[in-house]
Amino acid sequence: MQEPQPEYHQLKISVPKEFETVFTHFYFAENSSPNPVTKTLLPSYQTIMLFCFGANAFMTTQENTTVEVNQCVVLGPVRQVFDYTLPPGSSILVANFKDDAFYRFFGKAMISNKGTHPDELLKDNCFTDLWHQISKFSSPEEKTTHILKFCMPYLQDQDETSRLLSNFENISLNPVKTIAEQTHQSERNIQLKQKEQFGYSYKELARYSRFLKAIGMIEKELENRKKIEWFSIIDECGYYDQSQLIHDFKHFISISPSQYIKFQKDICRSGSE
Repeated sequence: MQEPQPEYHQLKISVPKEFETVFTHFYFAENSSPNPVTKTLLPSYQTIMLFCFGANAFMTTQENTTVEVNQCVVLGPVRQVFDYTLPPGSSILVANFKDDAFYRFFGKAMISNKGTHPDELLKDNCFTDLWHQISKFSSPEEKTTHILKFCMPYLQDQDETSRLLSNFENISLNPVKTIAEQTHQSERNIQLKQKEQFGYSYKELARYSRFLKAIGMIEKELENRKKIEWFSIIDECGYYDQSQLIHDFKHFISISPSQYIKFQKDICRSGSE
């Protein structure tokens, strides 16, 4: 006798090695239940392209702004937490772009249409056509494969400055200053390029990385069923004091550290579960 299939199905899809500098992964979710399902997406500082099939999905920010998703929407970089709701009969496929990959993917189109509002570009660009193309495939894996094939002719190679920014790992150094010296450019030029092509500044990314480190330490202590050592977390993650840590929690996920601990089992980490 076959086991009943889950009414809410979610899947994280890895990408082939040749696309690892473009996408971190794809995420698929499908609601076959009779009731709407709401999940929470944590900030990732990634640009995401979300395709919706069946009934329209809904996205709601912490300010209670709700957007109905019909076919396709592009968001990002995702800086703060938001909820997404899948009504019965709805499914989504999400492409998670890595670093400056979205800019490299659509950079030429954006430059050639300079001065045009992004909403105008959506009327006749590849998003709608691509949605119609992948709608014909039944499985999320087939849809993903088609998207990868589709994007290859559009993708530009990463320039040297962006490559250095993407791969910078020495946390003791300021990447903007270091890369400016390496490439004989001004720091202002590096800052502008990062903001333009990545969608966020080094300062924003450093704050987010600090927050992620705090989250990681908290979860590790919870897994080991240890008492949370808040002052160790504050010290190791580079926070000035407890109030700054609380402020970051409020900024990124709109809850306090204690609320996060209490409800962390209900939080969906970008489809990684």
